[in-house]
Formats: sequence, structure tokens, C-alpha cells
Amino acid sequence: MNWPPEITGQSDDRRDARSIPWKAALDGALAAAMLLLTAPLMLAAMMLVRLTSRGPAIYTQQRLGLGGRPFTIYKIRTMYHDCESLTGVRWSTPGDPRVTLVGRVLRATHVDELPQLVNVLRSEMSLVGPRPERPEIVAGIARRLPAYQERLRVRPGITGLAQIQLPPDVDLESVHRKLTCDLYYIEHLGPWLDLRIMIGTALKIAGLPPGPRQRLLGLPLVEAP
Repeated sequence: MNWPPEITGQSDDRRDARSIPWKAALDGALAAAMLLLTAPLMLAAMMLVRLTSRGPAIYTQQRLGLGGRPFTIYKIRTMYHDCESLTGVRWSTPGDPRVTLVGRVLRATHVDELPQLVNVLRSEMSLVGPRPERPEIVAGIARRLPAYQERLRVRPGITGLAQIQLPPDVDLESVHRKLTCDLYYIEHLGPWLDLRIMIGTALKIAGLPPGPRQRLLGLPLVEAP
């Protein structure tokens, strides 16, 4: 597939200059520690996936990273194997029948995202940043929301400001709301903001609602549709 040159053009790593050196050092140290600590949990989840549905335990997909460079993202598989052969490329929606029973648990606890710590160690992702999207989806969105390409100025993240307060994308309006969060993050990027977002991620997993969570951490709140 040929992607638009404005999306896949050569990256200038100076776009990420504000995140160096503190962000690279923080990402590397925390990702290595988290990978060691969560390895038993990941192995248990992968075994459960293999025992309950056909297909590999690790799911790979191409996403766009810093400057629009494509990379392979790693996740524990939560959908039935090769399900997009029937549905084509599309976002997952609430109650998506493609998601397995085990996959629903992994998604609710975000355990399926843990293999992306490897992407962080490979400098393809950061712990915090805009979530990376698939090239074919980015191409369509960028034509309708030109500012969407601004997300490619920094490395994508495992979690982000948008992820701790808004539900997954289902349409252009939800993408627009998350873009507001992503642009705020890029403009205010710094270690204190990253730390608050990581704490916010933990509080979200613990079940604290978005409003109190954002007020506690002093983060801007964008209401869901």
C-alpha cells in the first residue's frame, strides 16, 4: 500500500528534541523495570489466550510512529484470529463480537498492552504520548483533520492524556476530542506532565472516574461525547 508522502515522509528526530534526554532516560529505566515485573503476568495471559482461542498469543500490527515512520506494535491478542479477513480494517466498538471472552478481561485491565514495553525499549514508542494509529486509518483522518499529523511530532505512547479520560475511537468526533488532548500534551510536554499521566493511568485501572482523577492531578478535562 502506498501512503501519502506527508504521512510517511522521512522523520526529523529534532521534532522530538524536547523529550531528550529526560524522556528517553525515563522511558528506558521504567520500561525495563516494568517488563521484568510484569513478565509472569504477561506469560500467564499469553498461555490463557492460547488455551482458549485459535491463533498466536502475540498480535502484531503496523502503526505510525515519530515523523510518520511505520513500526510493528506488539499486543497480546484479544480478538479472534484473522477476524479482519471478514470485517476489514475498522475500529473496535463496545460489545465488538470479534473480541474473545478472555480478550475482554485483558482489555479491561490493559494487560494486553504490556508487550509494548518492548516497543519502548526499541525507541519506537514512549511510555506516555499520543496512541499510535494504523497507516490506513491515519490517511483517512488526516484528510479531514489536517492537525492530526501534529501527533507525529513526538513518539507515540502506551498511555496518554486522551486515553485516561476518553473512550476508544469510534468515529471522527471522538478522534477530534482525543486530538485536543494530544495537542495539549505535545505543547506542554515535560516530566511532570508525564508523571501525572502515568499516575492517572493507574487510577483509571483502579476505577477512579475521569472527573475526580483529572481534578486530583490538575489535568485538563475533555468530556466524552
